[in-house]
Amino acid sequence: MKFPPIYSILLIIALAFLLRVYKSGTYALYLDEKYTVVISQGIVMEGANQKDVFFVPGKKYFTPKEFWKEKTFADYIEANIRSDIGNSPIYYGVLWVWLKLFGFSDFSARFPSVIFSTMVVGMVYVFVRRHFRSESLALLSAFLTAIEPFFVAYSHMARNYSMSFFLTLLATHLFLLIVERQRQGRRDTPWKLYTGYGLVFVLSLLSHYLTITVFLCHALYALLFIRPLKNWLPFIYTAVVGLGVVSLWFIFGGGKYAFQTLAYQAQLYGSLAQTNPYNNGFGIILPATLSNVAIRSAPLWADLLMFSNGLGQIEALGIRNMFIAFVLGIGALVALHRYLQTTSSWLAVVFGLLLVVGMPLYTVPRLAYVVLAAFPSFIYLLVLYLRRHVIRKDRSLIWFMAILAIVPTLFLVVMSFKNNHTYGLMQRYSGFSFPYSIIFVAMMLRQFWLMPGTIKLILGVVLVIQSYLVANLLVRIYQDRDPKYTYFINPRGPNPYIQTAERIKVNYAPGDTILYPSIKLNPRDSIEKTYSPYSIMDAQWTNFYLPKDAEYWQRMDTTQTDKVILIKGNTGKRIEIFDFQGTKYRY
Repeated sequence: MKFPPIYSILLIIALAFLLRVYKSGTYALYLDEKYTVVISQGIVMEGANQKDVFFVPGKKYFTPKEFWKEKTFADYIEANIRSDIGNSPIYYGVLWVWLKLFGFSDFSARFPSVIFSTMVVGMVYVFVRRHFRSESLALLSAFLTAIEPFFVAYSHMARNYSMSFFLTLLATHLFLLIVERQRQGRRDTPWKLYTGYGLVFVLSLLSHYLTITVFLCHALYALLFIRPLKNWLPFIYTAVVGLGVVSLWFIFGGGKYAFQTLAYQAQLYGSLAQTNPYNNGFGIILPATLSNVAIRSAPLWADLLMFSNGLGQIEALGIRNMFIAFVLGIGALVALHRYLQTTSSWLAVVFGLLLVVGMPLYTVPRLAYVVLAAFPSFIYLLVLYLRRHVIRKDRSLIWFMAILAIVPTLFLVVMSFKNNHTYGLMQRYSGFSFPYSIIFVAMMLRQFWLMPGTIKLILGVVLVIQSYLVANLLVRIYQDRDPKYTYFINPRGPNPYIQTAERIKVNYAPGDTILYPSIKLNPRDSIEKTYSPYSIMDAQWTNFYLPKDAEYWQRMDTTQTDKVILIKGNTGKRIEIFDFQGTKYRY
């Protein structure tokens, strides 16, 4: 009995949810997530809008109750523009509502990302089923989306990315529905469809500014494939109105620091690339030479396709080894092509041998080189699928998917050359491309399944190897030790601020005083400069986990930088609550 598709997609969505919710709250919030949470609560990191709480002349103490006092709308605006250049206000609003409804915790702060990332899986299924008219391709695409390490990793972060990935895919879906009706010559396109597209356009831009790259793809598609030109008009009107709505956010506060900060960051990172590319506190930032950009962007291109995930690590794999694998791969591709024309069994043997014969030649034999050698053959499978299974009228759709898969990363490459540094070459900034590249991977796998038995066996072994490598990547993500996606080599421990707050609640008695460490600040620009020359971050973050109505006496201790200390009021005894040990526990 055939398994109903509805049950299949529900199982896939359930799998996606489990993969995303697993260990979601295990590790402490890292720096960007901390900014996310404080912005959502209308608080500026380091307290630019909390002057009446910390370091007030003549005021000896502050309390959690003062820290948690009601915030004004202006506080939320200031928190957003100071801490994230006005980016993602819609996401912070969603998170604010979520935390109001379900309470504050690390797990709760990350849960919207889990939900949006799971929704991406369902949206991929709807998208492929509707626009490619293939149930099997839709289910396979949804399954690949469910297990994609990139989506799993970012579902574990209290950041805007999962929301933006969902919104841009939804926008592309609505865009194609409108185009389809135009091509059918229908003049009754519901106004709700245009309104929905415009609304998602606005929400996308206000979830992350770089979603504009997806809408540039929409515009490029219209330029190349939409005729007559009058059909452009609804999209032009939508873009003008949408940008007008977004501009209101910039005009009324959201853009106060945006362009100033972007210009400053371009100058800062460009300067660091020239003077201190390795030990600058931001990671490796190289000058934007052709070779540097190629090396730094290669992982972004390779990881878009799950079967080539990890094959862009040029520095780790070695140029010589990659060259050998690629040359052998071209030879294997020729053998595969000839085999499909002649079905000569010796060509199948040659094909398999060429994939593995390079092992003695590599400086370090790795299974990844076998996958790399098979890369040209998998691209060939995609070409075969497109030639044999995509009808002529759908070819513009294939070009559209290719544009969507390429342009966001290409935009980062262009901006890298423009700003003369490689800092912005990060997968999360072009992650909008993943749903479309996954569709291409699904097509490759469909064609793989149609291959003759011997070829299917050989490439099946390669797929097993790559599946093992991808599964190992997922394990590292869950262990918090994959710097590509989790940013950490050594796993984070439990949240130190939760531990600090719990120890305070156990040890505190009326009359006691809590002292927080204060690191001397070195602000780089006017946005980072607050009223205090000392950091209050540790105090802020501990108060997030203390009771909101507590009257604990707290103050800053500018004489030391690492320890939270409780002073007993009746004896003056000092109890060490927590030692951050420099950066060891400050993630």
